[in-house]
Amino acid sequence: MGKKRIAILTPYPYNEAPSQRFRFEQYLSFLNENDFEYTIFPFLDLITWEHFYSKGKVIKKLLGFAKGFFKRFILLFTLRKYDHVFIHREAAPIGPPIFEFIISKILRKKYIYDFDDAIWMDNYSQNNARFHRLKAYWKVKYCIKWAGKVSAGNEFLASYAREYNSKVRIIPTTIDTENHHNSFIDYQKEPITIGWTGTHTTLRYLLPLLPVFKSISEKYNVQLVVISNENPHFDLVNFKFIQWKKESEIEDLKKISIGLMPLEMDQWSEGKCGFKGLQYMALGIPTVVSPVGVNTKIVEHGINGFLAKDLVEWQAYLEQLILNSELRERIGRNGREKVISEFSVLAIKHNFIQLFTP
Repeated sequence: MGKKRIAILTPYPYNEAPSQRFRFEQYLSFLNENDFEYTIFPFLDLITWEHFYSKGKVIKKLLGFAKGFFKRFILLFTLRKYDHVFIHREAAPIGPPIFEFIISKILRKKYIYDFDDAIWMDNYSQNNARFHRLKAYWKVKYCIKWAGKVSAGNEFLASYAREYNSKVRIIPTTIDTENHHNSFIDYQKEPITIGWTGTHTTLRYLLPLLPVFKSISEKYNVQLVVISNENPHFDLVNFKFIQWKKESEIEDLKKISIGLMPLEMDQWSEGKCGFKGLQYMALGIPTVVSPVGVNTKIVEHGINGFLAKDLVEWQAYLEQLILNSELRERIGRNGREKVISEFSVLAIKHNFIQLFTP
């Protein structure tokens, strides 16, 4: 009996977008080991992806999207030969759920639908604001409704999905603690570095903490590091920007002594899967996060991290960690153990494989 074939439909090119890398791309080798073979069909090609979040370049973006729609249309004629169809977030980044409708209602294939954010809510880059109405956020409920199975990143997302589909499984966003995030930071490193990583679209969460950083930097020899795709140019004495690069991602993260994951107390943040915090914790970085959504499931306050609900608490917990290297190490090591046991690829791989079994 031959291997079962899987068609994986993604918005972005392979090995480029964090949501894809840490939702399913890490499990692809396990699919091979379990008698599945897969083909990935990205909507955006690499050139369009490189322009996607940049200002302007409207013509190049439009041409890239036109090419994506053409490839999706051609793909429909070949999907019958696949045993499974897996759709991450959406078959096309803009427009109504045309492809999901055709796959489910016309081709009669019950696809697996995977999502990791509250993508039914408006949320968009300012550089693409003119296109945001084309996103058709309303389509998410139909993508869920027509799916054979749904993979949601946390309980908040799963509870939304259950309104439209009874076959919902929670598959958390995970970290590869064996081959990628597989080492500890240096707990004795000086100066202490308070760090944050993320794209420019989420830098807004860091802005309310700037007064805390200013106050702390006046009292201690510390540095604030931001690892991102865009320099925020914070007006702070000990501020350092590191351009995010996939090749140096782990080594750059290991420069952080204390990791930050601030969020707003809103429904969009409830849909977050805690990925930033998990990245820090997997490297043994003691982490301070906002007590929103899945963060309260990942972080056990005072044991493997800290939950800070206001600026007073942010400053207090950061100062505790700055002043006590033993505390940093204890919190950091406990954090890595939490990731390994509950949020690692090895811990969740069987749950992922079961998406493709009856």
